[in-house]
Amino acid sequence: MTTEEMIRLSGTRLAPYMQLATALIGKVREGGGNMFRHQLDTMATLIDYGYIDSVLLKASIVHDLIEDVPNFNHNLLLSVDYESPAVYDLVLEVTRFPEETKAEFLTRILESGSRHAKVLKAADRISNMISLGFVINTAFINRYTEETVRYIFPIAEEVDKSMLAELESLVESRRKYVSALGPNVS
Repeated sequence: MTTEEMIRLSGTRLAPYMQLATALIGKVREGGGNMFRHQLDTMATLIDYGYIDSVLLKASIVHDLIEDVPNFNHNLLLSVDYESPAVYDLVLEVTRFPEETKAEFLTRILESGSRHAKVLKAADRISNMISLGFVINTAFINRYTEETVRYIFPIAEEVDKSMLAELESLVESRRKYVSALGPNVS
């Protein structure tokens, strides 16, 4: 990281967003762990790939709040700081709404999502694919990897070829894992 990037990051206040994300503690993930840690993993993935945009990082910390916390008061998110409206808008872009199928949701991001939404979705999926290493439900893993190939690969190819390469590697390793587990393990 360059000195200029460190200076840019030094003014980014993430703690208030982390506090909001604690509402996800206790929300269990199929791959183990909880949704709060997944938010931080997604942010770490973005930083690992060199993304230091403050709105993107803040949104990564709270990207699942609206979708996964029933009756979440969105005004809390809108009132954190001067970037809150932009963070909120980005979170909405990557939120699956009840009326959407998973395919419709991912197609919406692929076809009309902003660059930030696509980068965030790619980082989110990297975190999700890593957690699949702790899942033994082969049907779930197969469905999730195929969904990644169909929808997330094109998103990552558009915004970050390095993220695409990691996703391709993760899909390959999860397919080998399923093959080693054998059929119908759940």
